[in-house]
Amino acid sequence: MKKSLILSLLALFFLVLGACSNTDNGTETGEEIEIERTERTEDETMEGMDHSEMDMSSSGDVPEGLQEAENPTYEVGSKAIIEADHMEGMKGAEATIVGAYDTTVYTISYTPTTGGERVENHKWVIHEEIKDAGEDSFEPGSEVIIEASHMEGMKGATAEIDSAEDMTVYMIDFTPTNGGEEVKNHKWVTESELSPFK
Repeated sequence: MKKSLILSLLALFFLVLGACSNTDNGTETGEEIEIERTERTEDETMEGMDHSEMDMSSSGDVPEGLQEAENPTYEVGSKAIIEADHMEGMKGAEATIVGAYDTTVYTISYTPTTGGERVENHKWVIHEEIKDAGEDSFEPGSEVIIEASHMEGMKGATAEIDSAEDMTVYMIDFTPTNGGEEVKNHKWVTESELSPFK
């Protein structure tokens, strides 16, 4: 009787000891690593998707009131090399300048009207693509309604202005470096996203 009681107590002691070792930091750390890995993968996916649904080609129509640049660095009809990597196949592609315009250029963050994850720091929306845009540029932090439809769910979305800068923007034609059809009237790339064609 006494012997079986001691054996039962010993068994209980080892059972409790084993349970404690299963709830140590190693298991929690493993769970935390898995959570971090999942979050990191989702973040990387969102960064990659930022422009994945972008309509690379457009009709070539420009917003009313948009002023053509008088002396652009890259003249209409000239060629340049794209330095921007907004989307796959863009960086390094040879571009033909279709239009050059002086305006205020914005990066914006918004939640698509179609639902889904918030898009952060989208490049680019111009002043004339914002609803009820007056003469004055919007300041960073301003809340605006987007009239551009560069991406699905963009038109009509409420956006926050992340940055604003007066500069020349270009509409371009290019063939992606990864193959595929020629992109016509792509909106927009900035002067700093182009380099001279050699």
